[in-house]
Amino acid sequence: MIKQALVPLFAASALLAATVGAGAQSMAPMHGMKSHMMMHKSSMSMSHMEHGMPTGKAGADGISYLGKPDLQAAISLVTAGGAPGHFSIAKALTALAGDTVADAEIAKLTKQYGKTRFMSFVTVQNYTVNDAVKIATNAGVKFPKPTMHGKALAATVVKLGLEDGTYYEGVQLDHLVTHAIHEHVMDDIDQKYGTAADANYHRIADQAHYDLAHALGMSNVKLASYH
Repeated sequence: MIKQALVPLFAASALLAATVGAGAQSMAPMHGMKSHMMMHKSSMSMSHMEHGMPTGKAGADGISYLGKPDLQAAISLVTAGGAPGHFSIAKALTALAGDTVADAEIAKLTKQYGKTRFMSFVTVQNYTVNDAVKIATNAGVKFPKPTMHGKALAATVVKLGLEDGTYYEGVQLDHLVTHAIHEHVMDDIDQKYGTAADANYHRIADQAHYDLAHALGMSNVKLASYH
Protein backbone atom coordinates (compact mmCIF):
# COMPACT_ATOMS: atom_id res chain seq x y z
CA MET A 1 0.00 0.00 0.00
CA ILE A 2 1.35 3.41 -0.89
CA LYS A 3 1.01 6.04 1.78
CA GLN A 4 1.49 9.75 1.15
CA ALA A 5 0.95 12.73 3.43
CA LEU A 6 0.37 16.37 2.49
CA VAL A 7 2.63 18.76 4.39
CA PRO A 8 0.61 21.80 5.63
CA LEU A 9 1.76 25.14 4.34
CA PHE A 10 1.38 28.23 6.48
CA ALA A 11 1.56 31.80 5.26
CA ALA A 12 2.06 35.06 7.08
CA SER A 13 -1.17 36.56 5.94
CA ALA A 14 -4.72 35.24 6.11
CA LEU A 15 -5.19 35.80 2.39
CA LEU A 16 -2.19 33.64 1.44
CA ALA A 17 -3.26 30.96 3.91
CA ALA A 18 -6.69 30.81 2.33
CA THR A 19 -5.16 30.57 -1.15
CA VAL A 20 -2.89 27.68 -0.17
CA GLY A 21 -5.77 25.95 1.61
CA ALA A 22 -7.90 26.16 -1.51
CA GLY A 23 -5.07 24.74 -3.61
CA ALA A 24 -4.62 21.81 -1.22
CA GLN A 25 -8.33 21.00 -1.38
CA SER A 26 -8.27 20.98 -5.18
CA MET A 27 -5.30 18.58 -5.17
CA ALA A 28 -6.93 16.13 -2.73
CA PRO A 29 -9.29 14.51 -5.28
CA MET A 30 -6.37 14.12 -7.71
CA HIS A 31 -4.23 12.55 -4.98
CA GLY A 32 -7.07 10.20 -4.04
CA MET A 33 -7.60 9.19 -7.66
CA LYS A 34 -3.87 8.56 -8.15
CA SER A 35 -3.68 6.40 -5.03
CA HIS A 36 -6.78 4.45 -6.11
CA MET A 37 -5.32 3.85 -9.58
CA MET A 38 -1.98 2.67 -8.15
CA MET A 39 -3.75 0.36 -5.70
CA HIS A 40 -5.93 -0.97 -8.51
CA LYS A 41 -2.86 -1.61 -10.65
CA SER A 42 -1.23 -3.47 -7.75
CA SER A 43 -4.42 -5.51 -7.26
CA MET A 44 -4.52 -6.38 -10.94
CA SER A 45 -0.90 -7.55 -10.76
CA MET A 46 -1.65 -9.70 -7.71
CA SER A 47 -4.66 -11.23 -9.48
CA HIS A 48 -2.30 -12.77 -12.04
CA MET A 49 -0.58 -14.80 -9.30
CA GLU A 50 -1.97 -18.03 -7.91
CA HIS A 51 -0.36 -20.50 -5.52
CA GLY A 52 2.74 -18.34 -5.50
CA MET A 53 3.34 -18.36 -9.24
CA PRO A 54 2.08 -16.70 -12.44
CA THR A 55 -1.11 -18.18 -13.85
CA GLY A 56 -1.47 -20.01 -17.16
CA LYS A 57 1.51 -20.71 -19.37
CA ALA A 58 3.60 -18.11 -17.58
CA GLY A 59 3.57 -20.42 -14.56
CA ALA A 60 3.39 -24.20 -14.24
CA ASP A 61 -0.36 -24.68 -14.61
CA GLY A 62 -0.65 -24.18 -18.36
CA ILE A 63 -4.22 -24.26 -19.68
CA SER A 64 -6.63 -26.02 -17.34
CA TYR A 65 -7.97 -29.38 -18.52
CA LEU A 66 -11.60 -29.83 -17.45
CA GLY A 67 -12.30 -33.27 -18.85
CA LYS A 68 -12.39 -36.72 -17.28
CA PRO A 69 -9.29 -37.99 -15.44
CA ASP A 70 -7.10 -40.90 -16.50
CA LEU A 71 -7.61 -42.99 -13.38
CA GLN A 72 -5.50 -45.86 -14.70
CA ALA A 73 -2.48 -43.61 -15.12
CA ALA A 74 -3.20 -42.03 -11.75
CA ILE A 75 -3.34 -45.24 -9.72
CA SER A 76 -0.42 -46.75 -11.64
CA LEU A 77 1.71 -43.71 -10.79
CA VAL A 78 0.59 -43.79 -7.16
CA THR A 79 1.49 -47.44 -6.69
CA ALA A 80 4.80 -46.96 -8.51
CA GLY A 81 5.72 -44.72 -5.58
CA GLY A 82 4.50 -47.08 -2.86
CA ALA A 83 1.27 -48.01 -1.14
CA PRO A 84 -1.52 -45.42 -1.37
CA GLY A 85 -0.95 -42.83 1.32
CA HIS A 86 2.80 -43.48 1.42
CA PHE A 87 4.02 -42.10 -1.89
CA SER A 88 7.73 -41.56 -2.55
CA ILE A 89 8.78 -39.57 -5.62
CA ALA A 90 12.25 -41.14 -5.46
CA LYS A 91 10.75 -44.65 -5.51
CA ALA A 92 8.35 -43.68 -8.31
CA LEU A 93 11.13 -42.21 -10.45
CA THR A 94 13.17 -45.37 -10.00
CA ALA A 95 10.17 -47.51 -11.01
CA LEU A 96 9.53 -45.35 -14.07
CA ALA A 97 13.05 -44.85 -15.40
CA GLY A 98 15.41 -47.20 -13.56
CA ASP A 99 18.08 -46.68 -10.90
CA THR A 100 20.66 -45.03 -13.15
CA VAL A 101 18.33 -42.37 -14.54
CA ALA A 102 16.70 -41.77 -11.14
CA ASP A 103 20.01 -41.33 -9.31
CA ALA A 104 21.37 -39.03 -12.01
CA GLU A 105 18.21 -36.90 -12.01
CA ILE A 106 18.17 -36.53 -8.23
CA ALA A 107 21.81 -35.41 -8.31
CA LYS A 108 21.11 -32.99 -11.18
CA LEU A 109 18.09 -31.37 -9.54
CA THR A 110 19.90 -31.07 -6.20
CA LYS A 111 22.78 -29.28 -7.90
CA GLN A 112 20.51 -27.12 -10.04
CA TYR A 113 18.17 -25.92 -7.28
CA GLY A 114 20.13 -26.53 -4.11
CA LYS A 115 19.49 -29.15 -1.44
CA THR A 116 16.96 -27.10 0.54
CA ARG A 117 14.71 -26.35 -2.43
CA PHE A 118 15.03 -29.88 -3.77
CA MET A 119 14.08 -31.44 -0.44
CA SER A 120 11.11 -29.08 -0.23
CA PHE A 121 10.06 -30.29 -3.68
CA VAL A 122 10.26 -33.92 -2.54
CA THR A 123 8.20 -33.21 0.57
CA VAL A 124 5.49 -31.29 -1.28
CA GLN A 125 5.41 -33.71 -4.23
CA ASN A 126 4.88 -36.66 -1.89
CA TYR A 127 2.18 -34.76 0.00
CA THR A 128 0.48 -33.79 -3.29
CA VAL A 129 0.00 -37.40 -4.34
CA ASN A 130 -1.10 -38.58 -0.90
CA ASP A 131 -3.55 -35.70 -0.49
CA ALA A 132 -5.01 -36.17 -3.98
CA VAL A 133 -5.65 -39.87 -3.32
CA LYS A 134 -7.25 -39.05 0.03
CA ILE A 135 -9.55 -36.40 -1.47
CA ALA A 136 -10.53 -38.61 -4.40
CA THR A 137 -11.21 -41.60 -2.18
CA ASN A 138 -13.33 -39.53 0.22
CA ALA A 139 -15.26 -38.26 -2.80
CA GLY A 140 -16.12 -41.83 -3.77
CA VAL A 141 -13.73 -42.20 -6.71
CA LYS A 142 -13.14 -45.86 -7.51
CA PHE A 143 -9.65 -46.49 -8.86
CA PRO A 144 -9.06 -49.46 -11.16
CA LYS A 145 -6.39 -52.07 -10.62
CA PRO A 146 -3.03 -50.61 -11.74
CA THR A 147 -1.79 -52.12 -14.99
CA MET A 148 0.78 -49.61 -16.28
CA HIS A 149 4.45 -49.85 -15.35
CA GLY A 150 7.96 -48.67 -16.17
CA LYS A 151 8.74 -46.59 -19.23
CA ALA A 152 5.24 -46.99 -20.68
CA LEU A 153 3.82 -45.35 -17.55
CA ALA A 154 6.56 -42.71 -17.59
CA ALA A 155 5.74 -41.76 -21.17
CA THR A 156 2.04 -41.59 -20.35
CA VAL A 157 2.39 -39.26 -17.35
CA VAL A 158 4.63 -36.97 -19.39
CA LYS A 159 2.13 -36.88 -22.27
CA LEU A 160 -0.71 -36.08 -19.86
CA GLY A 161 1.15 -32.91 -18.89
CA LEU A 162 1.71 -31.60 -22.40
CA GLU A 163 0.13 -28.41 -23.73
CA ASP A 164 1.31 -27.58 -27.26
CA GLY A 165 4.34 -29.80 -26.73
CA THR A 166 5.38 -28.17 -23.43
CA TYR A 167 5.12 -29.95 -20.09
CA TYR A 168 3.14 -28.24 -17.32
CA GLU A 169 2.71 -29.88 -13.92
CA GLY A 170 -0.76 -28.41 -13.53
CA VAL A 171 -1.97 -29.90 -16.80
CA GLN A 172 -0.76 -33.33 -15.73
CA LEU A 173 -2.53 -33.08 -12.38
CA ASP A 174 -5.76 -32.04 -14.10
CA HIS A 175 -5.57 -35.15 -16.29
CA LEU A 176 -4.73 -37.47 -13.41
CA VAL A 177 -7.23 -36.37 -10.76
CA THR A 178 -9.48 -33.65 -12.30
CA HIS A 179 -8.98 -29.90 -12.17
CA ALA A 180 -11.21 -29.58 -9.08
CA ILE A 181 -9.15 -32.01 -7.01
CA HIS A 182 -5.94 -30.47 -8.34
CA GLU A 183 -7.03 -27.05 -7.07
CA HIS A 184 -8.15 -28.52 -3.74
CA VAL A 185 -4.72 -30.06 -3.27
CA MET A 186 -2.96 -26.79 -4.16
CA ASP A 187 -5.03 -24.98 -1.54
CA ASP A 188 -4.04 -27.62 1.00
CA ILE A 189 -0.37 -27.16 0.10
CA ASP A 190 -0.66 -23.40 0.51
CA GLN A 191 -2.16 -23.89 3.96
CA LYS A 192 0.34 -26.52 5.10
CA TYR A 193 3.61 -25.40 3.47
CA GLY A 194 2.97 -21.93 2.05
CA THR A 195 2.63 -20.58 -1.48
CA ALA A 196 6.40 -20.32 -2.00
CA ALA A 197 6.77 -24.07 -1.42
CA ASP A 198 3.82 -24.71 -3.75
CA ALA A 199 5.45 -22.67 -6.49
CA ASN A 200 8.82 -24.34 -5.91
CA TYR A 201 7.21 -27.78 -6.25
CA HIS A 202 5.67 -26.83 -9.60
CA ARG A 203 8.90 -25.26 -10.85
CA ILE A 204 11.04 -28.31 -10.14
CA ALA A 205 8.34 -30.72 -11.33
CA ASP A 206 8.34 -28.97 -14.71
CA GLN A 207 12.09 -29.46 -14.98
CA ALA A 208 12.02 -33.05 -13.72
CA HIS A 209 9.36 -34.17 -16.19
CA TYR A 210 11.15 -32.43 -19.05
CA ASP A 211 14.32 -34.30 -18.08
CA LEU A 212 12.37 -37.57 -17.80
CA ALA A 213 10.86 -37.04 -21.25
CA HIS A 214 14.26 -36.55 -22.85
CA ALA A 215 15.71 -39.52 -20.98
CA LEU A 216 12.93 -41.56 -22.59
CA GLY A 217 13.82 -40.23 -26.04
CA MET A 218 10.86 -37.83 -26.21
CA SER A 219 13.08 -35.08 -27.61
CA ASN A 220 10.17 -33.00 -28.92
CA VAL A 221 8.95 -32.18 -25.40
CA LYS A 222 9.67 -28.55 -24.55
CA LEU A 223 10.58 -27.04 -21.20
CA ALA A 224 8.12 -24.61 -19.61
CA SER A 225 9.46 -21.12 -18.97
CA TYR A 226 8.56 -21.61 -15.31
CA HIS A 227 11.28 -24.02 -14.22
